Amino acid sequence: MLSTSFHGHAQSQEAPTRIGVVGLVHTHVHWILEDWDNDDFQVVGIVESNRALAEQYAEQHGYPMEIVFETMEDMVEATNPEAVTAFNTIHGHLEVVEFCAPRGIHVMVEKPLAVNLDHARRMEALAKEHGIHLLTNYETSWYPSHASAYTLTHSVEQIGDIRKMVFHHGHPGPIEIGCNPEFLEWLTDPALNGGGALTDFGCYGANLSTWMLQGEEPLTVSCTRQSFKPDLYPKVEDEATIVLTYPTAQVIIQASWNWPYNRKDMEVYGESGYIICENGQNLDIQRTDSEELEHLIEMPLSGELSNPFRYLGAVLKGEIDPQSHEVSALPNNMTVMRILEAARLSAERGEVIEWAEVTE
Repeated sequence: MLSTSFHGHAQSQEAPTRIGVVGLVHTHVHWILEDWDNDDFQVVGIVESNRALAEQYAEQHGYPMEIVFETMEDMVEATNPEAVTAFNTIHGHLEVVEFCAPRGIHVMVEKPLAVNLDHARRMEALAKEHGIHLLTNYETSWYPSHASAYTLTHSVEQIGDIRKMVFHHGHPGPIEIGCNPEFLEWLTDPALNGGGALTDFGCYGANLSTWMLQGEEPLTVSCTRQSFKPDLYPKVEDEATIVLTYPTAQVIIQASWNWPYNRKDMEVYGESGYIICENGQNLDIQRTDSEELEHLIEMPLSGELSNPFRYLGAVLKGEIDPQSHEVSALPNNMTVMRILEAARLSAERGEVIEWAEVTE
């Protein structure tokens, strides 16, 4: 396997990072709860007002209810976390940063960074003013196939300059796949989530393309949104396609709650070859100077490369200094928020949006 050091360094032997969890209503929270007490990080407190939900997850994952609190104030006063991870509504991310930043508590939010660009700008300003790390976690950040695609493209230059990328992200729909009521309540509410499929899955391609293009910003953004299932999702779109243009490349992001299966895949086409990441582990690479299509099965990443919460700890300990274009970094995710804002404006107006409109 190729070296895939796009994030990190050796694992720390220091004390576990003390992490607080704000909210249990985003079901990605199971990722941290299933390993809540280990040598690298420890969940010292949880904020959740829904006592029944907290008890359900405590029974499932084994954490004591003594670490569950009603408010961020109570949790921080009792447990003194170094960082918090936000698994509340996307709209609630700003409130978490407003509380934590003045107290010097670092924050990692679940994707996307914010419910809209205005919230994102306010969060960015707070993080800079108070000198905290503000990171965004995506499942796709920890795919070994993506790490290898980046290495193949940039470090060993196997496919030449990128000319096109295509992203397919989504599933048959949150109701169809059985998301729990606490998740559905806000995921399908544009005021709390920022939109439907556009926000939920459009952010992945925006994040990955910004990383793969090493921070380059698009010239224009266009988007179409559709509602194929208004009976299930009356408030939000369930289908969105975003097209980004760059001076020498194009990106197509297909975000959908209508795929017949769960998918998160990435296609990267260069001047002299292409890479297709079928999923988190498998990728195909084809070079124009070779008749052979190579199918690679990537081994799981290790240490902080494989886990967002170990990565968070490594950042806090100074072992990792995220480059601005990297998947978790704030500058990348401000670009993501501008892309999503431009996509929303494009869909509403039925016109192509110039990048300058969302950077002024």
